[in-house]
Amino acid sequence: MPQPVIAATGLYVPPHAISNQELVDTFNAYVEGFNAENAAAIAKGNIAALLPSSAEFIEKASGIKSRYVMDKTGILDPEIMRPIIPERPNEQLSVLAEMAVAAAEEAVANWGGRTSDIGAVICAASNMQRPYPAMAVEIQNALGISGFAFDMNVACSSATFGIKAAADFISAGSAKAVLIVNPEICSGHLNFRDRDSHFIFGDVATAIIVAAPELVEAGWTILGARLKTQFSNHIRNNFGFLNRAAPEGIGKPDKLFVQEGRKVYREVVPLVCDLIIAHARDIGLDPHALKRLWLHQANINMNDMIGRKILGRDPRPGENVIILDKFANTSSAGSIIAFHTANGDFAPGERGLICSFGAGYSAGTVFVEKR
Repeated sequence: MPQPVIAATGLYVPPHAISNQELVDTFNAYVEGFNAENAAAIAKGNIAALLPSSAEFIEKASGIKSRYVMDKTGILDPEIMRPIIPERPNEQLSVLAEMAVAAAEEAVANWGGRTSDIGAVICAASNMQRPYPAMAVEIQNALGISGFAFDMNVACSSATFGIKAAADFISAGSAKAVLIVNPEICSGHLNFRDRDSHFIFGDVATAIIVAAPELVEAGWTILGARLKTQFSNHIRNNFGFLNRAAPEGIGKPDKLFVQEGRKVYREVVPLVCDLIIAHARDIGLDPHALKRLWLHQANINMNDMIGRKILGRDPRPGENVIILDKFANTSSAGSIIAFHTANGDFAPGERGLICSFGAGYSAGTVFVEKR
């Protein structure tokens, strides 16, 4: 049975960046307008005044300093506060597919292999362009790949779930190489009028090629991949096709991203640490000896805590990769951005961990060794 290998990764970065201060200026302009418009009701105690935000608050709460987005003008307009992404005709490549193809082309170039050897495409992301036809099939067609393709949604854990599925396909002989793409326009499901979450997400796309070892000169041997889910309502997005069947609820905040951040922190950190430690033990690996952690980029405090628990000490600079400051939370793509941008100094035999976690709850661990 072949031991699957991560052959290469790719990254697409949107053209626009938004700093915390730009986001705060827009949010505070909205707050000022809301409070002025509702001054009488606020004075009577019928509704609460909205509180302004600050760039310092955002960075302290999350570790985020800026984020990339597909559209900047709509987000920074206090009258709109959402991205403006025009709908494309069916004959044109959809925007999520376009992002995914760009990341995939870089991954193929970094691999040096042939798309004809890729037998499957998995689009693993937190939000799809549409229910069908599958994004993965559109991406497969755009890249001229044969075989099969399907979409997978496990929120922020989608990439590691995709890697596990790809590794299983290769081990079973269903494909020689699998392309996983993670296009994320997280700004599209973010409530930019919510002080507690308007700063969390950014947009990006990543790609991973998992292949049989004979197709890869170097790469990363997958020592083990493990998945876990546990139901929770503490991170939720209720947008869906049945919203039109209950139109009175379409404008409610829960049709966008909502979370109970403190509960998520208290519950997800131990879940993820237990999964990592148990997985490492079962495959005979010492987590304290890992050279690097490439974790999901959700919150600096979560990542710091997980890093300390897994390594058994405070991580040294560069051991626990943080790209939150520049990219913000990019859902499924976060751990892959971290891996893609910080793996070039590994020698053969050195080991690291790709780990994602998020809504569901869901979590995935992928231990790798440089070939």
